Amino acid sequence: MEPLEPIINYLVDPNSGLKQVITEFLNAVMQYEAYQQSGVLPYERSPQRKAHRNGIRSRTLKSRVGEITLEKPQFREFPFESKVFERYSRVEQALLMSIAESYIQGVSTRRMEDLVKSFGLNRLSASEVSRICSILDEKVEEFLKRPIEAKVQYLIVDATYFKVRSGAQYKTRALLIIVGIREDGLREILGASIAESEDSGYWSTLFRSLKDRGLEGVEMVISDAHKGIQKAVESSFLGASWQYCQVHFSRTVLESISNKDKAEIAEMLKEALDDESKMQDLARELSEQGYSQAAETIDRFRFDLWNYKAYPKAHWKRLRTTNLVERINKELKRRSRPVGAFPSDRSLMRLAGCIMININEEWITGKKYLSMNED
Repeated sequence: MEPLEPIINYLVDPNSGLKQVITEFLNAVMQYEAYQQSGVLPYERSPQRKAHRNGIRSRTLKSRVGEITLEKPQFREFPFESKVFERYSRVEQALLMSIAESYIQGVSTRRMEDLVKSFGLNRLSASEVSRICSILDEKVEEFLKRPIEAKVQYLIVDATYFKVRSGAQYKTRALLIIVGIREDGLREILGASIAESEDSGYWSTLFRSLKDRGLEGVEMVISDAHKGIQKAVESSFLGASWQYCQVHFSRTVLESISNKDKAEIAEMLKEALDDESKMQDLARELSEQGYSQAAETIDRFRFDLWNYKAYPKAHWKRLRTTNLVERINKELKRRSRPVGAFPSDRSLMRLAGCIMININEEWITGKKYLSMNED
């Protein structure tokens, strides 16, 4: 490439030209980092050599000018490390360490063993894996124990499940996640923990830890209708209201509806959620059609479906559901897919924590989620 090509492209098309300038600059940064780590320039013969080049791996990076594709150097002897991907490398390292731990413990799958070899993890010693894991664990622990300095008006809580090795068995573990919408309108991941179930004791312990870190000002909690969450919310946040996530509510109502009637009743349910007066009529109609379980669900939760309406109308759409946490859960599932089952609880929290750190950084430095000045 000609030295002036990025400059000429920038003059012709500022957006694509700037993208090219940033790409070339970051590639140059990584080449210099590779020189520092290997001790030699490409193709240079020197007794100072610490590692041999092993080609490049294409990596995408989201930047303010859009997604760019970079050429990340590779070494044969050990993984190449770069400040360029620091935010993203936390997640990548946590993922790779989960795979490496399983490999060292002798419980990796054939697919995981292929990943171990392709990333060169089979060359890492158990002590090196332990060292990297310790560094990541410290970052995650610091994140989960940091002080909560801003008042939080709304809490959104949910759990997702993962397979974790326990002795000779693989057991299902619940990852409990709590997100807050602060008084300044920004959203923040406040806490997370791994539990054997969603029993109220686990949720109460997590809520208590948030209070110890400074959580205050909670007026409403949004969640599904798990009994453990409800009980913990009632005892932990006296005076706060509880909002049943309308997506979870709809799923629960429709569970007992036959396929032939499901589409029609789903539409009626959608209308009833927008017009409270229609909900009792729907419950009566469902009971008459023989769907007593669905009707009972409506009767049981009819006072918990519209608590969000006590707040500014501009907030309603985002307070009706737990979609904010569901998006985190979806990202956790996507990024953990190569692992399959985690070798330990700590391994699960390491990866989940690194992913949540990245998401939280985007939230805290991004646009406000809600305008708290709305009437």
